[in-house]
Amino acid sequence: MSVPKKNEKYSEGLEVVTLPELNNNSNDITSSSTSNSPLSSVHSLDVEKKVLEDPIDLEQVELTLPAKLGISSFTRWLYHVAFSYYRKTFTVIFAANLIAFVVFVARNRGAPSAESVGSAASANLMVTLLFRQENFVNLIYELATDIIPLSAPLWLRRRLAKVFHYGGAHSGAGVAAVVWYIMYTALTTKDHIANPTKWSLANMVTSYILVLMFCFILGGAHPTFRRRYHDHFEAVHRYSGWVAVCTFWMHQCFAGNQYRLLQSNPPSLGRYLISTSGFWTFIVSSSCTALSWARLRRVDVYPETLSNHVTRLHFKYRNMKPFYGLKVSSKPLLEWHAFATIPDDDANGKPDGFSIVVSNAGDWTNDVIQNPPKKLWVRGYPLHGLLYTSKLFRKIVVVATGSGIGPPLSLFYADFTPRRIFWSTPAPETTYGSKVIDMVKKADPDAWIWDTRKQGRPDMVAVTYKLVAESGAEAVFIISNPKLTRKVVYGMESRGIPAYGAIFDS
Repeated sequence: MSVPKKNEKYSEGLEVVTLPELNNNSNDITSSSTSNSPLSSVHSLDVEKKVLEDPIDLEQVELTLPAKLGISSFTRWLYHVAFSYYRKTFTVIFAANLIAFVVFVARNRGAPSAESVGSAASANLMVTLLFRQENFVNLIYELATDIIPLSAPLWLRRRLAKVFHYGGAHSGAGVAAVVWYIMYTALTTKDHIANPTKWSLANMVTSYILVLMFCFILGGAHPTFRRRYHDHFEAVHRYSGWVAVCTFWMHQCFAGNQYRLLQSNPPSLGRYLISTSGFWTFIVSSSCTALSWARLRRVDVYPETLSNHVTRLHFKYRNMKPFYGLKVSSKPLLEWHAFATIPDDDANGKPDGFSIVVSNAGDWTNDVIQNPPKKLWVRGYPLHGLLYTSKLFRKIVVVATGSGIGPPLSLFYADFTPRRIFWSTPAPETTYGSKVIDMVKKADPDAWIWDTRKQGRPDMVAVTYKLVAESGAEAVFIISNPKLTRKVVYGMESRGIPAYGAIFDS
């Protein structure tokens, strides 16, 4: 059957659907829409497209991608790429600190007190570490997701689902903390020159050590360095952070002794410290780090080889609810690897531990596949991830490539949100085994499993849009490599469809 022309109505039985205006430039992320439709001048977040309200039977009509929304390719790039929620969050937090910084300087005629500036630095450091503490992050996810009913408007739910961009708060507060601390170091240097004592010297030296460690952390966290030298990034981040925490405690004592003695009736060091906000915020910061490592343990692992490319590792030391991830390692002081967990059941259908799917994606994963471990280290509390926000939608489309099917298996187990599934991977049965295939088919009996060795590479954006149109889904979730994730998310968002993919530089 031929595809109806632009805006032509197609009738089959009692159903009548109106197709959107068509545009074949779907794969060009910067191409401008050639459509003259009024929709092309309306932003994607300001429109609920009526074409997706009623399901479309793909067996009867072949859909072509509609025109992208927005005024031009540049404005679409600004909104969907340049001004991501991660960057918006970073900007808001850093801008708030910058305003406070200017106010501090202006009110004190260019010379604010070192204690006040130090408290601001410590407060930002606390926020930085809180947004890496598992229980706090889980609370943020649950506040954004669990208290909002599905009856809430889609414009609200689609925005709350961006909660996984919380890394912007971590980065924004972290950079602000460094700026504050550079200012603090300048002030302590000035105070030491004006009134040199052994305590002011110790305070100044530890301040410079802290600034150096903070600069190491910021430099190593740059996205380019992080992508190219990820193991080095982990080492720099971890060991510089540990040195900074230890130095900070010594620094608190040195600074306390320096500034308490300037008072007319100097209190004891302990009384002075507990009277400062910086002391308490740093206790919270230290607790965040200590709590994660206090949960370090070595546990038994039960490997299940699926193929020479994929291994499934089972853990029995605890049960796991859906929508959680966990960090594992064979060398806990050197590297950690985060995986989505999949709840396991025994033969009677009762919870029996959990598992993770490990595919060959580097030296560590290759070693795990070739030499399956009997024990691994785990650390921290299980952490919610991107797919937890799928609970905000009535129906979704799940898109995965290769081992990206691992994280959605937990979502499939939960069976919370109705979904359609598109999984593109080479030789799925041979690579992942019948158990994984059965889980996918159970979650969606009509799941589209695309064998790239037999069928070639699919047009991911077009296929995803077809599944959205067919099912009437409210949102798309994709688990894939960075390039394809960005392509599919942009392809959907620029056409008014909420889409979510992992953040790779958070």
